[in-house]
Amino acid sequence: MKLIGLYNYFIEKGIELDPRGKTAVEKVLSKKNEDYKALKDDEKKDFDLEALKNPYADTRILNGDEGLDVKQVLVGIDIEVGEIILADRLREKGEAVDIIISHHPEGRAYANFYEVMHMQADILNKFGVPINVAEDILSDRIKEVQRRVMPINHTRAVDAARLLNIPFMCVHTPADNAVTAYLQQIFDNKKPDTLKDVLEILKEIPEYQDAAKNNAGPNIMIGSKERRAGKIFVDMTGGTGGSKDAFERLSQAGVGTIVAMHISEDHRKEAEKHHINVVIAGHIASDNLGMNLLLDGLTSIDAAGCSGFRRIKR
Repeated sequence: MKLIGLYNYFIEKGIELDPRGKTAVEKVLSKKNEDYKALKDDEKKDFDLEALKNPYADTRILNGDEGLDVKQVLVGIDIEVGEIILADRLREKGEAVDIIISHHPEGRAYANFYEVMHMQADILNKFGVPINVAEDILSDRIKEVQRRVMPINHTRAVDAARLLNIPFMCVHTPADNAVTAYLQQIFDNKKPDTLKDVLEILKEIPEYQDAAKNNAGPNIMIGSKERRAGKIFVDMTGGTGGSKDAFERLSQAGVGTIVAMHISEDHRKEAEKHHINVVIAGHIASDNLGMNLLLDGLTSIDAAGCSGFRRIKR
C-alpha cells in the first residue's frame, strides 16, 4: 500500500465511524471548501489544503513521500524524539520500519488539533443537548485549549524524523471515532443494568484486560457497582475533554453514565454535582483499542508496537 493510500484509508474510516454521521461530516467539508473559495489570494497561501478533504486536523502525514510503499509500520500511542531514535536503531539492526505512526498528534497536526473539538457540539446534540447550547458552552473551552497549545514546541519529533529520513504520520480522531463507535454499539446492544455490568463488559475486551494487568484497567470514578447505569454516553472523541458545563445539560437530557478515557478533576466535580456516573475505561487502553480496530482493516500491512501500543488482532 502506498503511504497516501494508507492516509486516505484512515480518513475514510474516521468519516465512516464518525458519531456525527457521514452526512454531517460532508456538510463540514463543504463549508470548509466554501470558506476557502471566499479567501483572498494572499490568505489562501497559508491555508491547510488538506482540510478541504480531511475533516480531522489532528491526522496528517508529517514526513515522507506519499508514493512510498508501506508494508511494515511501527505504531506508538505517543511518538516523540526518543521513539524516532528507536525506529532508527531498529533499522540499523535490520528491522523493517517503513513508517512510524503516532496516535497522538505531532507537528502541525498538534498545533491546531483543537479544531476537531467543534465536533463535540454535534455529539452533545445527539445526546439531547440543544445545538445552540452545545456550541455556546464549547466556545470558551476550545479557545482555552488553543491558548494552551500555542506556546508548545510542536515540531520536535517531526524534525527528528526529517533529519533521520523516517516517514512519519499521526492518526488521532479516526482512531477515537473507532473506539467510540465500537463501545457505544456494545453498550446500546447489551444495555447493562448496573455499573458493575459496565465494568464487566469492558473487562471482556482484550485491550482493557491487558491494561488491568498493568494496573491501568477500567474503574468507577463516580458511582458504585450497585448503581444503575441508565442511558450510557461513550465520550471518547473530539480532540480532548470538552466543557465542564456540559454535565448539567447531559444530566437534564437523561444521560446516567459517561464512559470516558479520562477526566480532569474539575470535570469530575461537575459530573458528581449533577449526579452523573463516570466509568473511566482507561486512556491508553482505549487508544490501543481504537488503533487496533483501524489496523484490522489493513491486511497487507504488519504493525509492531512501541510507546504503550500493543497490536491485538480481531
